[in-house]
Amino acid sequence: MKEIQPQAAETISHSPFRISNSGKPPRLLLVDGHYYLYRSFFAIRGLTNSLGEPTNAIFGFTKALRRMIADVRPDRAAVIWDRGIAARRSELQPAYKAQRPSMPDDMKAQEQRMQDLVPLLGVASLWLPDTEADDLIASYAVQHDGEAVIATNDKDILQLVNDRICIYSTNKTDLPVPEPDAPKSAAPQFALLGIDAVRKKWGVEPAQIADVLALTGDSSDNIPGVDGVGQKTAAALVNQFGSVEALLANPEKIASERTRAKILEQRQRVIDNRSMVGLDFDLVLPQPVESLAIAPRYPELIEEIRRCEFRTLLAEIEKEAGAAPRPADVTPVPAKSVQAELF
Repeated sequence: MKEIQPQAAETISHSPFRISNSGKPPRLLLVDGHYYLYRSFFAIRGLTNSLGEPTNAIFGFTKALRRMIADVRPDRAAVIWDRGIAARRSELQPAYKAQRPSMPDDMKAQEQRMQDLVPLLGVASLWLPDTEADDLIASYAVQHDGEAVIATNDKDILQLVNDRICIYSTNKTDLPVPEPDAPKSAAPQFALLGIDAVRKKWGVEPAQIADVLALTGDSSDNIPGVDGVGQKTAAALVNQFGSVEALLANPEKIASERTRAKILEQRQRVIDNRSMVGLDFDLVLPQPVESLAIAPRYPELIEEIRRCEFRTLLAEIEKEAGAAPRPADVTPVPAKSVQAELF
């Protein structure tokens, strides 16, 4: 893992990749839309414009996306949104995600506006019917030939991490500890988590995360695990056997009699869980990767930011717009995503 120094001092970080626009093929940034919408909504409360329209989620999301682009410097980017649940998962476990509360009304009022604003920022806003964002993100990352950086907090996505796919994180627990004498402005503000970071946190290889989750379940998605099997025990078993398939084929080799009995008793649950947490890599992409070049639509963006009454942000964007080149060969991102035609 190499230390890198992005353009601004406040974005110094540690990364498995060298941040540069010179390498080919292009770097792709994929953003979990609803994760950042929820995160922004609850991080900033009570923000409205003079018409009384809630704007807190829009403000937080817009700032976060612009920051990601500055940190990662991608050549292409897309925000991916949830549009339902895959039938294979709901059939296996009808209670999947059923415990999640409905979206707050003030947040719901901002959801569509944010989805329409993302293309004005120059980033594609994508989804597929009856498809979770994780699966579409996985399909884009795997089908893309170059580096892919994924901005999410979802555990399932960690199974994608390899020598060209990493996770963008601003969580304090993921940031490297700054040098004691380093100035505050040099403190790392983001990290790109690669294979070593995932291995250190989970105790297994990234590709084995799905095997660990098959044993532990995932309470955030209402997926029950094997009773009494936590992450540490699951990681030890996966390291011993290599996969839950091998474990289930050789249960007599499980040292703990109690753990062996529980796994045998709940064998079908483990099998179902492994299918539940596995991601789809071969979805038909709603837009080809080649069409995801970043191309802000400044006149429309300025109009929308002015309507939201984000004065400081408006001044920043107006300054950028005045200095921005207008290459004739860049095709603007459509204001409304093409997958709306699929409904």
